[in-house]
Parts: sequence; C-alpha cells; structure tokens
Amino acid sequence: MSFRLTKIYRLNQKTKNMEEKIRVLVYGKVQGIGYRNFVKRYAKMLGLRGYVRNLPENRVEAVFCGDKNDIEKMIEIMKKNHPLAEVKDIKIEKLESEVNFSDFHIIF
Repeated sequence: MSFRLTKIYRLNQKTKNMEEKIRVLVYGKVQGIGYRNFVKRYAKMLGLRGYVRNLPENRVEAVFCGDKNDIEKMIEIMKKNHPLAEVKDIKIEKLESEVNFSDFHIIF
C-alpha cells in the first residue's frame, strides 16, 4: 500500500470512528403534514444517512448516521422548522448498532 493510500485509509477510518448513530422519537402533530419528507430533505442536505418512519400514537422515528454536529443541527431543524408541525417532545438515544446506511430514506 502506498503512502497516499495508507493516508486515505487512515482518514476514512478516523472519519468512520467520529460518526454517530442516533435514534430520535418525535411526539406531537407530526403525521399527515409531510414531516417525513421534510426530515428526508434536510437529512440529505446535511449528508446524513438513515431513515425516518411513522409510528403509532402520532410519533415519528428517525435514525441518523453521520457527523455529530450535523445530527445536532438536524435535531434543531426537526424541533422548529416545519411550518405545520407541533412538536411536543423529542427523545434522543445513542445507538451502538453495527448497521450502516448508504443513504437516507423514508420507510412506509
């Protein structure tokens, strides 16, 4: 392996280790208003991977993989930026899963 390839490999490993996986549960008026599409659009803009889906009892679940700062930005966006949403509560949980996502998508 050349020096350049070794350096790139080490940078990729460092980046991979800095990534976080976070599960977010959002409670309130977040279904039937385009909230999942809103989350997907901003997650992709921030370069996050994972998914968003509706859950029973007017909840939305999102799992984000990516840079910690970008995930924190995403959570702030989810709290305030959808014009029709009424977010009452958000629960955040760090995941230790080995599952990796290649993109961000909506689960129907």
